[in-house]
This record gives sequence, structure tokens and C-alpha cells, in this order.
Amino acid sequence: MEERATSILVRLGGLLSEPARARMLLSLMDGQQRPATELAQLARIAPQTASAHLRLLLDSGALKVAAQGRHRYYRLASDDWAETLETMAALDLRNLPRGAASQTPATPLSQARLCYKHLAGRLGVAWAETLRQRSWLQGGGLHAQLSENGLAMLCKHGLLEAGDEARRLTAKPCLDWTERRHHLAGPLASLLTQRMLERRWLIRSRQPRVLLPTLEGERGLRRLGISFPG
Repeated sequence: MEERATSILVRLGGLLSEPARARMLLSLMDGQQRPATELAQLARIAPQTASAHLRLLLDSGALKVAAQGRHRYYRLASDDWAETLETMAALDLRNLPRGAASQTPATPLSQARLCYKHLAGRLGVAWAETLRQRSWLQGGGLHAQLSENGLAMLCKHGLLEAGDEARRLTAKPCLDWTERRHHLAGPLASLLTQRMLERRWLIRSRQPRVLLPTLEGERGLRRLGISFPG
């Protein structure tokens, strides 16, 4: 078991040692699919160079690709990859030398963003803490669920519907790389984030991964006891 874990970490380190590959993976953390040309632009490399990196990411299992006509669209292979990348980015490596590509996260990205399919950033952390403080989540660890009261309140505020089986879905902590605290991941967190987008409480920014609250969204969040962090 130890040798297997060692092998996985060594291979993962090699995969992420190239900044272009790391940028490609991070650009797909919003759950979207992107063509190779766009990924090359986001990674700041030539399309020919991007092809080799994409082949390696596909072979490693980090990415999946879907063909639509003459085009191929790439996405992260799974939620597990997104959560792994988010957790690794949150590690405190202050004693290691910084590469030239290191930079402070942009403010909009740190306020509210997608971590694959669920809400992250300051707003994501505030959302998770409110659900816990109000006992709208029950259980802990990797298998928290909505309480009866939590289900009722989220239905009341329009984020869930009576026919939803959300109470059966689980949530788990995901270490936020900008806040160094936990937001919520898992099927329940993904469903609630999807509903916020459907009801336009949140909208996607032109900046990859960044989410922006609408006026209605800010009102809805305040009604739930959450103030959008500035």
C-alpha cells in the first residue's frame, strides 16, 4: 500500500510539474469543456505544444475528451480530480521556493468561484459555515446530509423543491485554496450550486471559474443569513 501511494504521488508530481499542464487543469475547474485551441491560449503556449500536454493528461486519466463533429472538447475526468487539485493548491508551502509563475489569486476568484461543480471561495466557505451553524447539515466527515429543517428551509427559499431527494445526497468538506478553510463538495453541494445558477442567484463571469452574485442572489443569500463577502 505504501509503495502504491508513493508511486501515485511521484507520478502526480511529475504531471503537475509543468506550469502549462497545471494551467490547463485549473482552467477546467469550472466544470466546462474546452477545445484544445482555447486551452493552449489559457496555458500560454502554442497549439502544437498543447497537443503533447493534452495527450499526457489524457493518458494519465486526468482529462476526458468528447468529439463533436471535427472538434474535440476536453474536461476534467471527475470530481475527485477537481477536489485533489483544490486541496493541493491550498497546501501551505511557504518554505519552498516560489516559481516565476506564482502569483496572488485575483480578488474575484477568491470571492466566489466554481470548484468543478460546487461553490468555492469566500462565499463558498460562508455558505458551508451557515449550513453547519444553523444545523441544516447533519453528520460529518465525508457523509454529511441535509437535516429535516435544512431541507424545509432550502425549499422555502427556492433552492430546493418538494420532489427533490436532496436529503439523500451527501456533502463533504473540500479545503479551499484561497481561504484555507473548507467549503462543501459532493452531490448535495453540486445540486445547490446548480440551483443558484439556474435561479440566477449567481452568474458566470467571463473570467474562467469566477461567479458573480446578482442583486436577487445577494437578497436571497441575506435571507439565508449569508452576506456576500467583499
